[in-house]
Amino acid sequence: MDKKQKELDLRYLRMASIWAENSYCKRRQVGALIVKDKMIISDGYNGTPSGFENVCEDENNLTKPYVLHAEANAITKIARSGNNSDGATLYVTDSPCIECSKLIIQAGIKRVIYSRSYRLTDGIDLLRRAGIEVVLLKIED
Repeated sequence: MDKKQKELDLRYLRMASIWAENSYCKRRQVGALIVKDKMIISDGYNGTPSGFENVCEDENNLTKPYVLHAEANAITKIARSGNNSDGATLYVTDSPCIECSKLIIQAGIKRVIYSRSYRLTDGIDLLRRAGIEVVLLKIED
């Protein structure tokens, strides 16, 4: 990866990190941006579906099963717009889970840049298997 692309990737990752601050989740705030042709075409953060209370965890501090991940929110926003994500890059604060990775593949996203690893790697493994470029880029670097 050339220096200019890395600087651009870091910039978008920092923006995704700031976007994560919109999440009402207490355990982990995650943000995502989808960029195509150097334009942000969608954004998302983890949270409850539209119209639900903004509470992500139950009384035992476990994430409620209907909480949407940041990537899913960003991808479904595109479905409601006139845009598409073919060939786009997804910037996300945390590595995608396997369910979000399936959505990423189906959405035609070609690059995934993330800044924090998760203990499970099945999502990242699936993305690589699909030929998607996957890059761990720490914001602190």
